[in-house]
Amino acid sequence: MSVELLALIISTLTLLLGFITVIGWLVTRTDRQFERLAQNLGARVDSVEHTLAARIASVERELVEVKIAVARMEGPPRHLVVGR
Repeated sequence: MSVELLALIISTLTLLLGFITVIGWLVTRTDRQFERLAQNLGARVDSVEHTLAARIASVERELVEVKIAVARMEGPPRHLVVGR
């Protein structure tokens, strides 16, 4: 083996090792970012879910009140006592 061939093989292996290391680092970094994003998104969804549940409960209470008011308006007519 000549010195030039040995230098070519070593430099090629070094470049491949560098590429593999960079790709591994990028995959790890991307995974961490996705985990952080999932946690943040999960927290936001939970807070929105809690807010919407409270608003839906409020609307439900108001709807019951409106139903009762409409039922009172549409109830049987009141009979007046006619004085003789």
